Amino acid sequence: MIIGTAGHIDHGKTTLVKALTGVDADRLPEEKARGITLDLGYAYAPQADGSVLGFIDVPGHEKLIHNMLAGATGIDFVLLVIAADDGPMPQTREHLELLGLLGLDHGAVALSKCDAVDAERVVEARDEITALLAGTHLEGSPVFALSATRGDGVAELRAHLDAVAAAHQEHRADGRFRLAIDRCFTLSGIGTVITGTAFSGKVGAGDTVIIAPAGHDGLKARVKSLHVQDRPAPGGQAGDRCALALTGDFEKKDIERGMWVVDPAACRPLTRFQAELKVPATQLALKHWTPVHLHLGAADITGRVALLEGDQLAPGATALAEILLDRETIAVRGDCFVLRDASAQRTVAGGRVLDCFPPTRHKRSPARLALLKALRDDDPVTSLRLMAEQANSGIDLVRFTANWNLADAAAAELWRAVELRVINTGEEQIGFSTAAWRSLGDKLLAALAAEHQRAPDMVGVERERLRRLTLPTLARAAFDALVGELLADGRLAASRAWLHLPQHQATLAAGDRDLFGILKPLLDAQPFAPPRVRDVAHASGTAEDVVRQLFRRVARAGELYPVAHDHYFTADTVARLAALVAELSTEQGAARASALRDRIGGGRKVAIHILEFFDRIGYTRRVRDEHVLRSTGSTHAWINY
Repeated sequence: MIIGTAGHIDHGKTTLVKALTGVDADRLPEEKARGITLDLGYAYAPQADGSVLGFIDVPGHEKLIHNMLAGATGIDFVLLVIAADDGPMPQTREHLELLGLLGLDHGAVALSKCDAVDAERVVEARDEITALLAGTHLEGSPVFALSATRGDGVAELRAHLDAVAAAHQEHRADGRFRLAIDRCFTLSGIGTVITGTAFSGKVGAGDTVIIAPAGHDGLKARVKSLHVQDRPAPGGQAGDRCALALTGDFEKKDIERGMWVVDPAACRPLTRFQAELKVPATQLALKHWTPVHLHLGAADITGRVALLEGDQLAPGATALAEILLDRETIAVRGDCFVLRDASAQRTVAGGRVLDCFPPTRHKRSPARLALLKALRDDDPVTSLRLMAEQANSGIDLVRFTANWNLADAAAAELWRAVELRVINTGEEQIGFSTAAWRSLGDKLLAALAAEHQRAPDMVGVERERLRRLTLPTLARAAFDALVGELLADGRLAASRAWLHLPQHQATLAAGDRDLFGILKPLLDAQPFAPPRVRDVAHASGTAEDVVRQLFRRVARAGELYPVAHDHYFTADTVARLAALVAELSTEQGAARASALRDRIGGGRKVAIHILEFFDRIGYTRRVRDEHVLRSTGSTHAWINY
């Protein structure tokens, strides 16, 4: 269990920690010289059962709130220290308010310096503390009257802390590993060491981690060794104070407080997120677009607040908002944070992260606000079900997993619980509810039926065009899976690259069939470089416009393809070319114009036209000067007709 001190300057927090642990948490020379705490201090105390209590001692000065918050976000139990002679003071109240905004509701009060006052004053101070805590997260917390210098009452407080620690439930180590860095230093023979509190997951010696945000992809590191609660350990997990000895291509100067050490899969830096906000009843109303300091983890980052419900948030009220930051950080759904004003002198709000991947448009729409309200529920099933109802094009499950910081096994179980139809392709994972998936299939078939009615002489619709007719925002991988299911069920049919309803047949008029029978040998004579319309007309003695109109009708029936302007290839030839492109992709990873030219002969310009045609109809996609197959499903549609 991690215990954090809180309270006004010079109320004896550091002295009390030393009395409880024997460790002076003031480690800086200037702290010892001036007798005040300037930065976070750390101390550890062994327990009878072999476990260790960790203490984070925070500064009490009003100008050092940013340091106090860096330590407070990683604690389990609050030790609020109030001097008997002074009673509650400004920083006592401010610290208490901040702890409430961070959701910390387990604690005790140390009424210190009781040796400096009489018994009557101790009673008065107790009454003041009761009034102070009324209505706060720490209301009803036990109060221990003591003197840290003489030792009076310290044993009773320590016994209470030991009892609370014994009953404290160990943090669940779910999700990817995340640790907020609050200190970085070097040790001779060890190298770079970072310390912090683990927010989630597990870490062990030998693990690969990322230090972020830092550059585009963060700093890759390996954990050489680690200490947990100031003791050597093979691994640590959520809730532990960890010191990680890291090795990698970086130096100590590259790492600073506020960064994170995370599992590589959890490295998703962001500059904005949506959240629920609460303004303390003691503060002013929060206006839209207010500049703020965000304190999340151990970071202090400037940014702005964009309210999503109204133009201002009244004292004591809660609302949804978007936080826009001036630099990157790491966050997941459920992280608590504090907002202070632009001068960092006053707390303006506190909140909890809801969505780390907010949309850029329609942020205030009823559907969007309903989803954010669903994200308040700590059970991800609630928001996932609503997203499945709202998302016609499917849910980005990779982002959902990252937002909730789910491990792979937990995510897979969640998909099963909600009965999602999951489409996997490379790094992409898309989820659909059963009803949404069925509706997409019906929409695809309805689009085909409408096209058949509009153009009965066409054999069907090209795959990429049908995707746009069905739902333009539908991921291609999901569309291919949908087509595959409909083909397997017999509700859809394919003729070469054309998709159509099973009962639909396109036929040429008898006159068109006879004339095409005369002209087709001219195309077959040079299948990979057939003559253009004008050359066919000249060679056959047929009017150029007659040839052009005929070829358009034949193309609608699926027996010709307009590879370039007035340049038609037969369906057999296109299928052979598709097979050649597939072969080149298998052999070389992609098709290139020069390689295709070498296979078919002729000029490079014709090869370029052919590859651009395949890009256009969705069989391939262009990546710089290469053309990559989009999917095996579309390959089979060309080859196995």
